[in-house]
Amino acid sequence: MIAALFVDPAGVYCRPGIDVWGIDRDARRYAGPWPVVAHPPCQRWGRMWHGSPRKPHQFELGADDGCFASALASVRRWGGVLEHPAYSHAWTHFGIPRPARGAGWLVTGDPWNGATCYVEQGHYGHKSNKPTWLYAVRVKLPPLDWRLGGQRLDPVMLERHGYLYARRKGLVSMIGGKDKSRLREATTCQFAQLLIKMAHSVNT
Repeated sequence: MIAALFVDPAGVYCRPGIDVWGIDRDARRYAGPWPVVAHPPCQRWGRMWHGSPRKPHQFELGADDGCFASALASVRRWGGVLEHPAYSHAWTHFGIPRPARGAGWLVTGDPWNGATCYVEQGHYGHKSNKPTWLYAVRVKLPPLDWRLGGQRLDPVMLERHGYLYARRKGLVSMIGGKDKSRLREATTCQFAQLLIKMAHSVNT
């Protein structure tokens, strides 16, 4: 048994053997005892943490109501893995060493013997490259696909509007329509299965 924290209660983690904590349950209240897979909200930790460029600095860096801190504490207490976008400011804020692209697992040397890495979810079924950082505690660290993905552009937009426009818009915005944000943030079944396997390895 494992717990999935800060996830869609009807999404890829909704399966037997997983205690799902969505927005309806408030994953900050998780008190064990299972190893976890944690996907804390990333909006206030990413490149656009301050909000829309049209209304800059309407938010504070890291203002996520304690979600990342809670997820990190759960991973360190119960074991498991935490996922966040690559270059998340949360790594620096919480003193987690930043992993290098294509370099595999980096053992952090922290008191929990954590390890962190850079991996691209495009190798695991995502439409975009989706650069990702993982932080893991007491898991069997698997070999991942450490390759750096090539640029992915929509061929129709490339033909109609040229390279600069297609690059600026991005592949997901072209195929997602009104669902582009959901598609960009979604975890694929293949990548979720990888994280689940990591969490299951805590007690083996």
